[in-house]
Amino acid sequence: MKQTYKIEVDCANCANLMEDAARKTAGVQSATVNFMTQKMIVEFNDGHEPKEVMKHVLDACKKVEPDCEIFL
Repeated sequence: MKQTYKIEVDCANCANLMEDAARKTAGVQSATVNFMTQKMIVEFNDGHEPKEVMKHVLDACKKVEPDCEIFL
């Protein structure tokens, strides 16, 4: 399952770091962050609940960029 989320990130480098953090999160098959459109596209592994996985993605992203936001 693939879903798109609106994000708030300050710079392109931070977007890249958030993308890497999201990709390393359990339950995420792939993740792409687009700084220009302020969107994150996440594809989830089968059997994982997207809302639960996104809580962990947000935690991982906040370690990289403390003031980032992902609108779930």
